[in-house]
Amino acid sequence: MATLEKVIARVPQWAAARDLKTSVLGGGITNQNYRVDVDGESFVLRICGADTELLGIQREAEYAANLAADQLGIAPEVYCRILPENYLVTRFIHGRPVSLEEMGRPEYIRQVAEALGKFHALPPIPGTFSPFRNVERLTQVSRRYNVALPQNFDWLLERMREVEQAFLKDPFVPHPGHNDLLNANFLDDGHIRILDWEYAGMGDIYFDLANFSSHHRFTDDQAHFLLECYFGEATPRRFARLQLMRPMSEMREATWGTAQIGISKLDFDFRGYADLWFGRATEAMQDPRWGHWLKEIIQHV
Repeated sequence: MATLEKVIARVPQWAAARDLKTSVLGGGITNQNYRVDVDGESFVLRICGADTELLGIQREAEYAANLAADQLGIAPEVYCRILPENYLVTRFIHGRPVSLEEMGRPEYIRQVAEALGKFHALPPIPGTFSPFRNVERLTQVSRRYNVALPQNFDWLLERMREVEQAFLKDPFVPHPGHNDLLNANFLDDGHIRILDWEYAGMGDIYFDLANFSSHHRFTDDQAHFLLECYFGEATPRRFARLQLMRPMSEMREATWGTAQIGISKLDFDFRGYADLWFGRATEAMQDPRWGHWLKEIIQHV
């Protein structure tokens, strides 16, 4: 990997900088991120991690999505992209993190629902995203590196196939999606800002809604409110689709963790991360309403 100094030297806008300082930004578990302060302006430099294409990251889709979301005012401004490595420089947002508890409050759920609705309504962007194909790809990577999978993994895959078959009877229209709405990817600078568009692509809007709901551990009431904010009404069918998609998001997180065990060079407990999400997916699939939700999708086609 190129040194930080060599990457900075390739940003043409910084060639004549009089004052340039760098500091490491913590929290990233895929890439190396730095804050770069240049002559009174602040930026974030993202240096891609190793073999990130194996995780399903499509850099052209990321770039297009970040540009489009920037135009909507919900993402950092894209300042510079360095090819062919796809290192990315964006404006540093002087905002504050929003805690898990805060994000579950009505005002934040509404803001995120509105931001996602605007992004989902945009014209197509490059790339596609399917949680089902993503889990299959990540499972292949995990097995290639002989990473252990949980004892109930086959059962989890069976439940996942049940959901996909139900959804195929009521197919979605692809829309642009962020697909990685974990808590660390939000900042509040007076408006909600969404960071890290690496997994963006055309897909099912319910994945974004379920991914956001799952990462923030929403209750049924909060999930209903999210649907009301997004659609105007939380019908039983919409709630069923959201709740069935939620463990699909959790399976993606879990297998992302096992794939990272094999390929990542970062110092992070990917085993603990994977086990956490396998546990959450198992719990969600054991919900006594599981069969009812499947029927709700199939019977109302």
